[in-house]
Amino acid sequence: MAVDLRARLGHVELPNPITTASGCAGAGRELAQFMDVSKIGAVVTKSVTLAPRAGRPTPRIAETASGMLNSTGLQGPGIDAFLQRDLPWLLSRGARAVVSIAGGTVAEYTELAARLSDAAGVTAIEVNLCRPNVEDRGQVFASSPGASAAVIEAVRGRARYDIPVFAKLSPDVTDIVEIASACASAGADGLSMISTLLGMVIDTDTMRPQLAGLTGGLSGPAIRPIAVRCIWQVREALPGVPIIGTGGVATGRDALELILAGASMVGVGTITFHDPSACTRILRELEEELASRGVERLADVVGLAHDGRAATGRAPSTSARARRTS
Repeated sequence: MAVDLRARLGHVELPNPITTASGCAGAGRELAQFMDVSKIGAVVTKSVTLAPRAGRPTPRIAETASGMLNSTGLQGPGIDAFLQRDLPWLLSRGARAVVSIAGGTVAEYTELAARLSDAAGVTAIEVNLCRPNVEDRGQVFASSPGASAAVIEAVRGRARYDIPVFAKLSPDVTDIVEIASACASAGADGLSMISTLLGMVIDTDTMRPQLAGLTGGLSGPAIRPIAVRCIWQVREALPGVPIIGTGGVATGRDALELILAGASMVGVGTITFHDPSACTRILRELEEELASRGVERLADVVGLAHDGRAATGRAPSTSARARRTS
């Protein structure tokens, strides 16, 4: 049975819900030899900064039993190189580009939004709030409702009206619903969650931290239950706000779990390091998972786990599908 996999990124319709996760595929070139980047819903780029960044010293990757820690420090060529080289390449391949941006001040985020709004072909902007605010003692933007809202309000005010703005949230907060609500109230068209969790690994042979930067972001299968919890809580509180769910997705069934929790789209990240064609494989597996359950439209199961009827194990009825929106 053919499944209608169309998904929505704010007001933008995409052919399917699978995206890359920011930071795991550069701007898409690294995966192009293994898959057709136009076949997935969108390519979410590595976070782009105003100026080039060399990143943190090595070693900056450490494997864990169920994922990995990274401490790359947003290495990248900056917005000028991105607009001159990476964005045109993505468009030439027929890919839809969701550009992640990161700054150290509200002004930097605003300038990045302005530069992207002046460029053609940007499908959406993902605002990476998991960065230190240099104007507030280095407190991460995503840890404060006020700081998060200030960035989103500034970006939404400067981004072109037809470009959806998604706020990327951190799970390392006391109440992610509070942060999500602040972003939505400030004008975010949707939310992206979750980012990595702060972790640390010590080498028991050298008896020293394994990463040169001491701490790093934990990703991979270990964090999927946390992603499901965060998506569930935010969907419950803000049922009308679209969510890109990211965190530990390695199979189509994993993707379905995040969708049932409330994600409209699903980002694929760490698994691509040892399976660079994972995005297209997971898309195929997701379609198979839905077809085997008699689901005709992806939109019918977004957030379905919140519906008591899901406990029957049956796909939603025609009347239920007519009532549900994503």
